[in-house]
Amino acid sequence: MHNRLTPVADSNVTFRDPFWAPRRKVNRETTMAREYELLRQTGRLDAFNPKVKGVHQFWDSDTAKWIEAAAYTLGAEPDPELQKRVDTVVRRYVRAQAPDGYLNSYYQRVAPDKRWTNLRDMHELYCAGHLMEAAVARYTASGNDDLLQTLCRYADYIGSVFGTGKGKKRGYPGHPEIELALVRLYRATGQKRYLDLAAYFVNERGRYPYYYDIEAKARGDKPSPEKRGVAYNYCQAHLPTRRQETAEGHAVRACYLYAGMADVAAETGDDELKQACRKLWNNIVTRRMYITGSVGSTFAGERFTVDYDLPNEGAYAETCAAISLVFFAQRMLHLELDGSYADVMETALYNGVASGVSLDGTRFFYANRLAVYPALMERRISGQHFTSFRQPWFGCACCPPNIARLYASVGSYVASSSADRVALHLYTAGEVKAPVGDGTVRLAVKTDYPWDGEIAITVKPDSPRRFTLCLRIPGWCARPVVRLNGRRQTLSQVVQSGYAYLDREWQAGDLIELSFPMTVERVEGHPSARQVAGHVALRRGPVVYCLEECDNGADLADIELPRRAALTAERSKLLSGCVVIKGEGTRRLRDGWEDTLYRTARSKRAPVAIQAVPYCLWNNRDEGEMRVWIRES
Repeated sequence: MHNRLTPVADSNVTFRDPFWAPRRKVNRETTMAREYELLRQTGRLDAFNPKVKGVHQFWDSDTAKWIEAAAYTLGAEPDPELQKRVDTVVRRYVRAQAPDGYLNSYYQRVAPDKRWTNLRDMHELYCAGHLMEAAVARYTASGNDDLLQTLCRYADYIGSVFGTGKGKKRGYPGHPEIELALVRLYRATGQKRYLDLAAYFVNERGRYPYYYDIEAKARGDKPSPEKRGVAYNYCQAHLPTRRQETAEGHAVRACYLYAGMADVAAETGDDELKQACRKLWNNIVTRRMYITGSVGSTFAGERFTVDYDLPNEGAYAETCAAISLVFFAQRMLHLELDGSYADVMETALYNGVASGVSLDGTRFFYANRLAVYPALMERRISGQHFTSFRQPWFGCACCPPNIARLYASVGSYVASSSADRVALHLYTAGEVKAPVGDGTVRLAVKTDYPWDGEIAITVKPDSPRRFTLCLRIPGWCARPVVRLNGRRQTLSQVVQSGYAYLDREWQAGDLIELSFPMTVERVEGHPSARQVAGHVALRRGPVVYCLEECDNGADLADIELPRRAALTAERSKLLSGCVVIKGEGTRRLRDGWEDTLYRTARSKRAPVAIQAVPYCLWNNRDEGEMRVWIRES
């Protein structure tokens, strides 16, 4: 149980790669300052000040995610100005805590008599969870326990309110998040009561009689069967968690809950809960996930719909949803070391998550569509969240600080270790420092990943020691090669569940060479995925590609890619030196179409050069059409 793999701390991972290193630099130098200013301007950073108006129910979560991002950022590299800012914000929360331990700016400022009266629709426990995560990040990165002590008092107060004991409320959050946060609090403090409270929230959810009916009656509202059917499914409270088999409702809420379930299963050894996580995971990745690793098929409720319903122009695919899937994937990876979890984690990171912020770190996507026809999208969806292009900020500002905290902590997704194993999940140039047993192992990685699949890893233990090095063999790679000190390994003998297991007494200077040939692949969707029938998507390594209007002209839907057309990949100076894909397609000539909408005469098709760029990099140049799926002829 205690020899389980745990993530290597972000501060123990150094990036010198062409993808994450520049993004983390921009996140540290630009995004953090920009978000601080916007949080300040909108009142979020000073929400407890009586002069601030319009305090919203989830403002604390936005600030908490920024505090968490700042903690990781400072753990990697000192920054006096950022340190001063985060210390000031933290002091405000520490001083604002109520004598009984309660801490929530909305309810302390706006509705002090409504505390815990509407868990279904409000965000008390959600905000508490994000504050707990911020407190743990600050403590683990710097050793400063001011916010940690504050949040422990809050968690203790929450534990006195909720539970199965006499006089306690049998409630649970409408927006899951506190479940995984309490497990993090338990791991940081060793206090089992926090794990027990997390398990309570997981296990109580969806039980009958529904708590949301009980609290509605107490508020004077009349619960209705229709409300149950919509609202309880929306917030994953329609069934007890162990009986849920399909991913339902709001996609971010769902994956936060599933991540918390996996955490509780890992810490308690609860096999039934583990099996429930597996069923939910399989439903998502085999029926309800976009090729980019994004989830959530509709803007109506920002939610999952039904199996194989994956619209492109109407995709919701919120940045936060892709981030929450990364969380779920990592937790499943630590429940059982299986490369399929890491494959999805990698796909989401390089595509659905990385698309969420511009290269300059100042503009963000809320929704990440897989096809954009700008005029149509602007008219169909009102509201700033759902415009076609990246925006500097949102009224519902969950995504910008969420991606900031993930970028600031992405090193913790690279590798894991235990007393006798080191597992490398993601390949990025730099160095990983992993605790193994009573010592330390350094892995020096040289590669141009994700643009190239050649990887060299030099093993540097602090002294010769025996352990197993587990190296992920990406699911997208058809012909992997693994060499140890020049000797090619027989993969059928060393590969298990997507990882190559190399067990030996390692010496300083041992060299592993991995070759993952990257070819341009045409990917097709399941026959039931009606929105992509007859189309293909282009993928190279972990990176999904798209067509942009600025490279290929307007009316991208009219482009066809012949099945046998050659496609080549080449390094470009575009978009910070990415790899682009070039080939030749066809499109209809426009002869005779003036003032004509329909006709029987068949149009001639003409060759057209096409260029595809990484999906995560679109909308960093001109604004225009975009599409991932290309019609195949």
